[in-house]
Amino acid sequence: MVAVKNSHTLVALVQDKPGVLNRVASMFRRRGFNISSLAVGHSEQEDLSRMTFVVEGDDGTVEQVIKQLYKLVDIVRVSDLSTEAVVYRELAMVRVRATSQTRSEIMQLVDIFRANIIDVSADSLIIEVTGDEDKIDSLQELLKGFGLMEVMRTGRVAMLRGAASRQEVARRGAETTRANKPQDYEQIL
Repeated sequence: MVAVKNSHTLVALVQDKPGVLNRVASMFRRRGFNISSLAVGHSEQEDLSRMTFVVEGDDGTVEQVIKQLYKLVDIVRVSDLSTEAVVYRELAMVRVRATSQTRSEIMQLVDIFRANIIDVSADSLIIEVTGDEDKIDSLQELLKGFGLMEVMRTGRVAMLRGAASRQEVARRGAETTRANKPQDYEQIL
């Protein structure tokens, strides 16, 4: 995965119920927006999930994406983290060919990248690596020489840096929610 200069990281808090991901993906398809990366998982709040999107485009495109997301009933809050101090991470699992001659060299690379070997077989290793996209791209590029057999990447997840209190994050999100989507989500936040 190559990082794009005009990529924006959006995080949406959504109701955790069937069909939400399909409605969000359909909106992107209908409007012709491209999702470079998508990660979805449960949030710290019961009945809410968090979706992290990486969207390519200029500020106007991202503004339109956010407006269109707020039109969907299941969207509670959307945040553009592109200009914030944020921690980004991605997880990848890489199956690479390994012979008795190459196994120790691969293990040295794994150590340098602070990755883990999570499965060993007679002819391959599965490596788990977590980090930013550049780190994962670099390890993947080095492993190509041994023979990549399979690669699975989660896509970007992001979280604001620092000790921002939950109340401050919720307050900022609630202001955005109320300004763009006039519904009462006070009990959720």
